[in-house]
Amino acid sequence: MSDIIQLLPDSVANQIAAGEVVQRPASAVKELLENAIDAGANKIQLILKDGGKGLIQVIDNGCGMSVTDARMCFERHATSKVRKAEDLFAIRTMGFRGEAMASIAAISQVEMKTRRHEDELGTMVEIEGSVFLKQEPVATAEGTSISIKNLFYNTPARRNFLKSNPAEMRHVLEEFQRVSLANPTIAFSLHHDGVEIFRLPSSVLKQRIVHLFGNNYNQRLIPVEEETSIINLKGFIGKPEFAKKTRGEQFFFVNNRYIRDTYLNHAVNKAYEDLLPDDHFPLYVLFIDIDPAKIDVNVHPTKTEIKYLDEKSIYAILHSAVKRSIGRFNISPTIDFDQETGFSGMITHKAPEEIVPPSISFNPNFNPFAEASPAKEPTVFSRNSSAAITPSTKNWGSLYEIANHTEAEQTAIDLPGTAPLPDDSLVPVQKQLMQLHNRYIISQIKSGLMLIDQQAAHERILYERFSKNLEDRKGASQQSLFPQTVTLSPNDYELAKSLLEDIKSLGFEVREFGKNTLIIEGIPVDLGSNNVNETQLFEHLIEGFKNSQQELKLDRRDALAKSMARNSAIKSGTALGQQEMNTLIEQLFACQTPNFSISGKPVIQTIGLTELDKKFDK
Repeated sequence: MSDIIQLLPDSVANQIAAGEVVQRPASAVKELLENAIDAGANKIQLILKDGGKGLIQVIDNGCGMSVTDARMCFERHATSKVRKAEDLFAIRTMGFRGEAMASIAAISQVEMKTRRHEDELGTMVEIEGSVFLKQEPVATAEGTSISIKNLFYNTPARRNFLKSNPAEMRHVLEEFQRVSLANPTIAFSLHHDGVEIFRLPSSVLKQRIVHLFGNNYNQRLIPVEEETSIINLKGFIGKPEFAKKTRGEQFFFVNNRYIRDTYLNHAVNKAYEDLLPDDHFPLYVLFIDIDPAKIDVNVHPTKTEIKYLDEKSIYAILHSAVKRSIGRFNISPTIDFDQETGFSGMITHKAPEEIVPPSISFNPNFNPFAEASPAKEPTVFSRNSSAAITPSTKNWGSLYEIANHTEAEQTAIDLPGTAPLPDDSLVPVQKQLMQLHNRYIISQIKSGLMLIDQQAAHERILYERFSKNLEDRKGASQQSLFPQTVTLSPNDYELAKSLLEDIKSLGFEVREFGKNTLIIEGIPVDLGSNNVNETQLFEHLIEGFKNSQQELKLDRRDALAKSMARNSAIKSGTALGQQEMNTLIEQLFACQTPNFSISGKPVIQTIGLTELDKKFDK
């Protein structure tokens, strides 16, 4: 029997390795940007087409490469950053594995132009599927320009698994934000399909955060700084009132390398535990500087996981530093026991001679036993006004009618075409409803008592209505008198663009208006009677959509309908009139699933007469 184990060709090995290193266009963007940083560049340009699937080009003004290095950099395990095994414990560069360029060249068409500062001519290299096509001298600018075309062109199965252009662009933007946050002194620019998305000048960290996320972030940031013998910590955290229900604005950097670490993330969240609800996540951009010998970054090909030598101490330092920064900038409530404010409002700064004592006017001829004149009614004086008010005594007898008033009989709700409840005894027999703490609606039913969660009920009604609008693609819209503009972060703007058709189906009238800006010209008719802030509603819609997809992995339209229902429904604590409560119950019983909320929790609870009798020991 012949031998069956064979050594794989380099081209096949590179394609296999590419599955770990390059998962999507954003992975290639990350590797190229980090190589440009390691080359000492202070200006980096990123140019994309079709979300990175058609073209990824990175241009930098770094040190460049020689003729030999230009060819060698595409070989597996070829790197300028590691010479021996001990170097792995003193890594300060972004890359060191020597796999990225070989993996990228194995699954795309690559063209690279590079020139060192001391050379007059540069070098051009063309590679297609790990095969060298051309290498020749070329006139080019100092630094390196790498173009990656048609990613996964020779592995169609991988290319078919890529998402839509807007979805892939959002992943690219996430990587771009991480790299640019870690290097605020480097100028970055990003162009997509001929449109400039970012132009970030060299700046300090706070300005870089504001340039990336928007001017309104300038007032949201709290600085954090701590120096210890174990780590040096610096960066910014967000004020609690600006926390969001979705993750995405949490950044940890260890020695300027972006990492994901649930343990350290817990340390930050624990510092906010008395200030935030459980489902809210604060903003933070934190940099940990630590001795490279005390960490191991060679854990995963993506280099986003790190092992620490003294993890518990880092957790404690991080938690205490964040908590101290929150308290130092008066975010936590404080009490001043030295100031007595009970009488502070009674102190006057007038001179004693200017103070006029109050005077009392009275009628010396007033006789309380004299009969009142029929032509003149008594007058009542208001405490806050010198004008007399004449009370009306007409129909005074009607005040006593309430004692003899018989409560009107209430009829059962019987709507044609509505979905019947499992038990007819659950249908309210009265229309005289009561609201408990402005949260629950109480109604008498044949078998006892029914309680309805008003917010959950309204969410269920709106969810089914919006779902139908999305399915029929004809949600009614009400035009706004004054169109509103909403400016989103680049990530949210790309998401909104991908959802635009579905958002219009809900009843919104929205169109693009310049860089990261949309104009809202109309809102759904169901919301027209409410005093809604169109801009706030739209922002919450996008935020709720991201939250639904992250937690439940819902279908896009289902997540959109749930987000819209949650943001548009009446909230607990809202007072309702009799007609409003009746309408709410009628519409709830007309739903396909009236008994359960859109989160799967009960909407209706019943208490039977037998159970009530037991409460009174009957």
